Amino acid sequence: MSISLDLLRSFLAIHRAGSITAGAEQLGLSQPTVTAHLQALEAAIGRPLFERQARGVLATAAGDELARRVGDPIDTLQGLVVDELEIAGTVHLGGPADFISHQVLPALAGRVADGLQLRTRFGLPDELIDGLVARSLDVVISSVRPRRAGVRVTPLYDETFALVAAPSWYSGTPVTTPDQLRHIPLVAYAEEAPILRRYWRSVFGTRLTRSVAVVVPDLRGVLSAVLAGAGASVLPLYLCQDDLDAGRLQLLADPELPPLNTGYVAIRSDAGPRSPASQLRTILLETLR
Repeated sequence: MSISLDLLRSFLAIHRAGSITAGAEQLGLSQPTVTAHLQALEAAIGRPLFERQARGVLATAAGDELARRVGDPIDTLQGLVVDELEIAGTVHLGGPADFISHQVLPALAGRVADGLQLRTRFGLPDELIDGLVARSLDVVISSVRPRRAGVRVTPLYDETFALVAAPSWYSGTPVTTPDQLRHIPLVAYAEEAPILRRYWRSVFGTRLTRSVAVVVPDLRGVLSAVLAGAGASVLPLYLCQDDLDAGRLQLLADPELPPLNTGYVAIRSDAGPRSPASQLRTILLETLR
């Protein structure tokens, strides 16, 4: 049985997008063409690959198995073709503002001098991965593991978090319970204070019940506020280690197992090994790991 590669590409796009319409948009084809491809493939295989629903489609067991078998080979083949078209070009990188500014750009400075063309975008993980899938971004650095079809994800770095404040807030006794912090205002990068809440759960074994005093939507701004004496916060060590070493900040708690978070680098699965996206991914892994 001979099956056209076009039929398999259309099937894979539908499987990953969850709808025929979205799959057609990704491929740059009309919906009737992609529908015809799917019907021809189902006829050739002799079984349905999707269940049609009110919104989109749901893969059958046969559809999931076929996607598992053909996904990597088609991505590899597509990557080889893309490589020939994109040996050189601008790379669009997305990620957290603080990490890209503090860690990535200094690491890539020499590569820019060697000819790297780079454009950056800041944002939250979900919106950046949306941009990656939509091809407005080529590489994404994410503080949470992306779980999206058509995206290749690799652990990039581990960041350790520390509870810090200006030395004037330090009582001389390491903090072991939240009660010792009740007189210190808290600074966070979001109203929900996710980093503080995680620290409270993992280190103190309790929920954060206080409201934060200052919200700055950038960890570099949080650091500036803490350095100026606005209160305490939990920051990644890569951002505040120099200030701790210089005595401008004080470590308030020293838990045996401080909170640790893994960051990831993501590219599209169809990026070939010689594409600018894959090359930048390799540079980031070599530099930041």
